[in-house]
Amino acid sequence: MDAKLLDILVCPLCKGPLVFHRDRQELVCKPDRLAYPIKDGIPVMLEDEARKLAADEEP
Repeated sequence: MDAKLLDILVCPLCKGPLVFHRDRQELVCKPDRLAYPIKDGIPVMLEDEARKLAADEEP
């Protein structure tokens, strides 16, 4: 994931920062507890495509 792209991407819901999880290929929004997938190197920033983090899962 390109560092410059990470600097400008924000959560589409709350406009907050995202954390890149390289091992899971996801961008995580901690306040909304959503993980947006990265498919073929492209972040999918759609709420319907986001995975909700489990209550016991660390964001």
